[in-house]
Amino acid sequence: MKIVTGETMQGLDRRVIDEFGIPGLQLMENAGRGCAVAITEAFPAAARAVVVAGKGNNGGDGYVIARLLRESGWEVRTIVLAARAEIGGDALTNLQRLNPESLIFSPAPGGLLPYRQILDEATVIVDSLLGTGLKNPVSAVYAEAITLINGSGKPVVAVDIPSGIAAGSGEVLGVAVRAAMTVTFGLAKIGHVVYPGCEYCGSLKIVDIGIPAEVSSSAEGVDFVDSVTASRLLIRRERRAHKGAFGHCLIIAGSTGKTGAAAMAANSAVRAGSGLVSLAVPVVLNPILEVKTTEAMTIPLPDDGQGFLGSTALPAIVGAWEGKDSIAIGPGMSWNTATAELVRQVIRLVTAPLVVDADGLNALSEEVEALANKKSPTVVLTPHPGEMARLTGASIAEIEADRLGVARAFSVRYGVYVILKGARTVVAAPDGRLSINGSGNPGMASGGMGDVLTGIVTSLLGQGYEPFTACQLAVFIHGYAADLVAGEKGEIGMSAVDVQEHLPVAFRSLN
Repeated sequence: MKIVTGETMQGLDRRVIDEFGIPGLQLMENAGRGCAVAITEAFPAAARAVVVAGKGNNGGDGYVIARLLRESGWEVRTIVLAARAEIGGDALTNLQRLNPESLIFSPAPGGLLPYRQILDEATVIVDSLLGTGLKNPVSAVYAEAITLINGSGKPVVAVDIPSGIAAGSGEVLGVAVRAAMTVTFGLAKIGHVVYPGCEYCGSLKIVDIGIPAEVSSSAEGVDFVDSVTASRLLIRRERRAHKGAFGHCLIIAGSTGKTGAAAMAANSAVRAGSGLVSLAVPVVLNPILEVKTTEAMTIPLPDDGQGFLGSTALPAIVGAWEGKDSIAIGPGMSWNTATAELVRQVIRLVTAPLVVDADGLNALSEEVEALANKKSPTVVLTPHPGEMARLTGASIAEIEADRLGVARAFSVRYGVYVILKGARTVVAAPDGRLSINGSGNPGMASGGMGDVLTGIVTSLLGQGYEPFTACQLAVFIHGYAADLVAGEKGEIGMSAVDVQEHLPVAFRSLN
């Protein structure tokens, strides 16, 4: 599903008006009608609505909704947070179509309190205050209205986006309406699907307002990966296929005390469908990994008896990656000088698709420019916000404030694929493409989850998926398997191995 910014959507509206000759008044009518239908379908027993409207086009949509609900037999009052003289254009045309006796104009701060009873008596409140053009924090009478709406305890239907949510980032601009349902137009907006905005939207319904398909399809947007999208990404298997058809991946991982990370990455690659998996580990740890992995093969690497890998392991690693379809490095390797230099040497030498995670990312953070000398055309980095902060030199707060922008900028600059983990994980490609993941839950906030994801990404790359698709599908399957675990066991106490074991079920559910 494509999602866009508010600015992009406004540009589409202008193009439809200018190039296709569809009047703005007609688009407003279509939007209001779509909302009115959604309201009556969602609340069939309701009979009393209060529309709280602003003076712009979002308010104009609300005036259409008020008229259509009234025509269908509802009792409707419309509270306008502006003076009549402030309203113009298409919004004024639709305001004039309303029964004057149903209108209340309350433009001044403090003027809404006498109308609290009207809100309390409503069965549905319609929020058509601010829309997707909002850029600055909500203040004055608008902030008061939002506070009263949220305090009413009534179900709220937001028109286009809950008032107070930034359409391009999901940021709460001071205060925001908490809706039971949001009805948006043409395309979903980024603020609908990322946190914290998505928590304010309730259920999201997208209605067609007559924007030609050629206009929508040409819009610059971001992919939102849900189960429908993920199913389309999945490559169906030939019935006569054999293990050689599904890739042989190599995972370089592990150090003393961190054998679990190595095992989870390898076992997850198996569960994600790799034909063969080899796990390269420090030789002193090989007996442990022989026990922790059954289907994966182990490759003991020279470690000078230290339990971690350094430059003496490089010749063996170069030999091990011959004939491999994808490679991962980093899980549980430890962060020390010798290991960090080994990671950077591997990045400079390997030509196969490469996934760098965990301590591999820590090694890169000391010398990010090592990426400029990479030989592989496909390098995937899988940082969480803390790791991304170390890679970029920004603070975690800065990373979280602009996850899409940070991921895209780094990806384009260094020619790598970035999976920026977190709630609504972001995937960025070197050509500027962006994707937001729609699966997962808070139960995934536990150790080892990143190692599972590394195994899945490496597996899909080895199976021949296009890199951006491999990243998108891996992230979705990872979260979807966790959602399946949550459905069976709950979120609290969920382990990475629980998710790993549910990977085949997750794939089956999409197939």
